[in-house]
Amino acid sequence: MAKLIRERDGAGQHGALVESFDPETMKVVGNKPTVGQVLRVGTVTAGMFSDQDWWMTTPITEIISETDDEIKFKTKNSIYTFKK
Repeated sequence: MAKLIRERDGAGQHGALVESFDPETMKVVGNKPTVGQVLRVGTVTAGMFSDQDWWMTTPITEIISETDDEIKFKTKNSIYTFKK
């Protein structure tokens, strides 16, 4: 299960759904944070675990650090940690 956490306030989401989108076409292009893409993390089945089904970032501008189980990245608005 993946986890996405916004650094400034700890907000975010966790779940089995991890999709990286091209922001222009909104087509899924992968399943991890990638510069130029937006990332969505959440539940596969809507509404089963909470009132929030998923969290989607603004376009990723920079990968700050990456290990085998964690990627820290920047968007236009925030810094996030993605845990695999």
